[in-house]
Amino acid sequence: MHDIRLIRENPDDFDRGLARRGLAPQSGRLIAVDEKRREVIGRLQAMQERRNAASKEVGQAKAQKDEARAAALIEEVGRLKQDVPAAEAEQKALEEELHAALSEIPNVPLAEVPDGPDESGNVELHRIGEPREIHDAKAHYELGEALGLIDFEAAGRMSGARFAVLKGSVARMERALQGFMLDLHTSEHGYVEVAPPLLVRDEAMFGTAQLPKFADDQFRASFDFWLIPTAEVSLTNLVREQILNEDELPLRVTAGTPCFRAEAGAAGRDTRGLIRQHQFTKVELVSVTTPEKSLQEHERMLACAEEVLKRLELPFRTVTLCAGDMGFSSQKTYDIEVWLPAQNAYREISSCSVCGDFQARRMNARYRPAADKGPRFVHTLNGSGVAVGRALVAVLENYQQPDGSIAVPLALKPYMGGLETIARAG
Repeated sequence: MHDIRLIRENPDDFDRGLARRGLAPQSGRLIAVDEKRREVIGRLQAMQERRNAASKEVGQAKAQKDEARAAALIEEVGRLKQDVPAAEAEQKALEEELHAALSEIPNVPLAEVPDGPDESGNVELHRIGEPREIHDAKAHYELGEALGLIDFEAAGRMSGARFAVLKGSVARMERALQGFMLDLHTSEHGYVEVAPPLLVRDEAMFGTAQLPKFADDQFRASFDFWLIPTAEVSLTNLVREQILNEDELPLRVTAGTPCFRAEAGAAGRDTRGLIRQHQFTKVELVSVTTPEKSLQEHERMLACAEEVLKRLELPFRTVTLCAGDMGFSSQKTYDIEVWLPAQNAYREISSCSVCGDFQARRMNARYRPAADKGPRFVHTLNGSGVAVGRALVAVLENYQQPDGSIAVPLALKPYMGGLETIARAG
């Protein structure tokens, strides 16, 4: 959510930021609504002040036995009492109009974010690890089906497309990946593990900006709940409507949860396999910090997510997303892309974003600076640390062996009961 005061003070800067996202100028219409709102507020205040003054003057007129003036003043007070509710209703309607308009405008990119219309404008930062040479590399779904450990047909019979049933050692490997990531982030990276709700209300989804713009990408449950698309929603909303002390920051939390996405915009993409599922598992990282430290925290979060892939010895590259490819709430985003041999390509496995105070304004999440100033909005960050399902895909494809079995990465062996290889049972 944007601050209308900053838009009034810097309309050209605001519109230039939106133009970098490929959007038309918005400051003019926002300021016009705000000016109407402010005019109504001023008129309402004047009416209330006059009503109070006139009420006092009634007593003075009666004390002076000026009944004609007293009657005129009483009539004026009556008119004002009738006019005030209409003005209050007009103010409320304009505030709701302004709030709705602001809520559908994405965050403005930081100056350092590269320009570009889409993923073609993303800038590679670095590559870590060399892709293994795998002759006739098979896709993860081919490997899993041949092993009898991934079943798309059974999932389809009960749930339809974009679901899968994992069995045996592959199911255990998914669990192992999640446990490994959570242990790494909590024991070495300083995150506190949280087991959050998977069902949240409208306000929580609004706070992290899934609503109202992206309602069609979400799964709505009964009783006015939404299934979380990512634990970012639950973890970030831990601080909604709170005023933290500065010494509580940075707040770093992590969770491994099922996630649910309708993937409405993914028609025709990744129709086979585990890459794009309606239900998937992800380890999420969320940081809440001060404005002065948020960019430093962004770099730290990226390093934490990259460490997962380094420990798994999976080749990856990291890119800075251009302005036209960033998510709605983001000021700046790094994507980590893991190497998938069967696709001969790098595919996204983590996005780490700094959001500034964009989400904090939507949640009314603030902190009290140590220097005795008034409360300020916190800055929020989120990142995948990493997507468990995609990590499973990457392990299956990068660790495949000529006989179709899967070698277990060294980092996962303690979580797999010392198992060396995933092979077909029997």
